[in-house]
Amino acid sequence: MLEVKTPKEVLRLIEKEFKPLGRTETVPLAQAPGRVLAEAITAKEYVPDFDRSTVDGYACRAADTFGCSDAIPAILSVAGQVLMGESADFALSRGSCVYVPTGGAIPRGADCAVMIEYTEDFGDGTVGIMRPGAPGMNLIFRGDDVFPGKEILSAGRLLTAQDIGALAAVGKTSVPVACRVKVGVISTGDELVPPGETPGPGQVRDVNSPLLTAMLTDFGAEAVNYGIAADDEELLRRKMQTAAQECDTVILSGGSSVGVKDAACRIIESMGELLLHGIAIKPGKPTIMGKTGNKPLIGLPGHPVAACFAAQLFVLPLLGRLMGRKQEDFTVTAELTESLGANHGREQINACRLLREGGKLLASPIRSKSGLITQLAGADGFFIISRDCEGLPKGAQVQVYLY
Repeated sequence: MLEVKTPKEVLRLIEKEFKPLGRTETVPLAQAPGRVLAEAITAKEYVPDFDRSTVDGYACRAADTFGCSDAIPAILSVAGQVLMGESADFALSRGSCVYVPTGGAIPRGADCAVMIEYTEDFGDGTVGIMRPGAPGMNLIFRGDDVFPGKEILSAGRLLTAQDIGALAAVGKTSVPVACRVKVGVISTGDELVPPGETPGPGQVRDVNSPLLTAMLTDFGAEAVNYGIAADDEELLRRKMQTAAQECDTVILSGGSSVGVKDAACRIIESMGELLLHGIAIKPGKPTIMGKTGNKPLIGLPGHPVAACFAAQLFVLPLLGRLMGRKQEDFTVTAELTESLGANHGREQINACRLLREGGKLLASPIRSKSGLITQLAGADGFFIISRDCEGLPKGAQVQVYLY
C-alpha cells in the first residue's frame, strides 16, 4: 500500500524542497510575451509627459462654461489650435479656447476639454459651447499614467501583450526574464509506439510525451522529448541520468504503480532522494516525486488522463516555483448538470465543459476513465470533489479551475 500525501501537503513539499533557479536573461520586447519577469520594472519618467485631451474639441477654462446650454451657449474666442505632435507652450486667457485633437497637448490655464459635438463654430473667430465643462473633464494630466518611482510590473509576472505595451510606453526595448526551465520528458512502457506508427497487437501510441510537451511549452518551459523507454530498468536508469544531466527537471510517465516491472521509484531513489510516492487524488494517485540536488525528478502515472491532471496540479506549480513565477488559479462557479459519485478517501478530479443556459453557468462533467484521453479534448477546466465527500447532486455549485 502506498503511503500517500494530500494535494496540499504536496504543494507545501514543493515550496520547501525546491528553490527558484535564479537564472535570468535579457530579451527584446518582441520575444518577451509568455516569459516570467525577473525583476520589478520601475518608471523613471512621466507618462504622459504633458497634459492632453482625450477628445476632439476645445480646451478651455471650465469656469467660462458654467451655466451654458443649447439655448444659452457660452461664447468663447478661438485663440488657435494645437496639432498632434505640437507643444502647447502658451497660456490660455479667460474667455478663450483652443481647438485640440484627441491626444493633443493642452495649454496652461485650460482645465477641461469640451467635445466638438457640443460646440458650434460661428465663423467669426468664436465658438458656442453648449455643454458646461468641469475641471479635469476629458483630460489626462502629466503623470496620470506613470510617474518616476512608480512600479509598473512586479517580478514574477507572466508577461502579456498588454505588459509589452506598458514597457514600450516607458522606453523599454528589452526586459530581464527568467530563463526557461529545461524539462526532459520520457515515456516508458513496452506497449508504446510513437504517434506516427501503427500499433501492433497489444500496443498503443505514446500520448503522454506529446501531451506533456505541449503543457510544458504552453507554460513557458523548454521541453525536451527523450522518447520512449522500454521496461528495462538499466536502460531507463541511463536515459533518466542523461536527461538529469542535460535538463533542470525530468518527468517520467509510466512505471509509477506498484508492480513487478515498475522501476521508476527505485531509479529516482538511487539518483538522489525520494520525496513522495503517492498522492490522495483520483486519478493520479501513484505519482512520484524525488530530487537530485535541486533538480526535481517526477514520475507520473502512465494513463494519459491521470498524467494530465497530476501535471496540471503539481508539475506546473513546481516549474513555476523554479522560474520564480507568481501563480494564481482562475476559477468560475458553475452548477453541475448531473449528479456525480465520488471515491471516498481521495480528492476526485473531474474535467468538465462549461455551458451557458438561461443566464446560468453550467458545468457538464466529462465521464472518462484514466486511459481515455480524447474525451478531455474540448474540456474547459476541472473541478475537485473533496476526499470526505461521496458525491455531488445535480445543481450543486462547484469551483471550476480554468485551463
